[in-house]
Amino acid sequence: MLNITIPGHQPLRLEHLVLDYNGTLAIDGQLIEGVLARLTALAGSLQIHVITADTFGSVQAALSGAPGEVVILPAGAQDEAKRQYVAQLGAATVAAIGNGRNDRLMLQAAALGIAVIQAEGAAVAALAAADIAAPDIVSALDLLAHPLRLAATLRS
Repeated sequence: MLNITIPGHQPLRLEHLVLDYNGTLAIDGQLIEGVLARLTALAGSLQIHVITADTFGSVQAALSGAPGEVVILPAGAQDEAKRQYVAQLGAATVAAIGNGRNDRLMLQAAALGIAVIQAEGAAVAALAAADIAAPDIVSALDLLAHPLRLAATLRS
């Protein structure tokens, strides 16, 4: 569990990290360098969940040996499926990271939503739904590894 105190904000007690795959952890189906090591380090504090449509069919191979679980969603209403997944975990205990329009509802529902802007870009709806935007996934994961960075950005 990660306990994060943010002045002027309710304390965060995070148990789960829910992540989109393509556009967030991977570009064109290929895992971004540095992601696996950071997920492994965070797995000591958070349960890792990768939830994806697996557009390129590469998520299982790319994340074999990685901590956590991979959930492949069927086509259609993926935004709602991601939101429901976060709700089932207990949204108040979830940090979520994504970049796409279909990530907006999970970013909004999670106690902490982080939108990433990388080579694929980020949907404006995802940015608007998030609590914080990061320039890339490595920076986003590092926010969780170094929570004072979150406090500096999100304090009132």
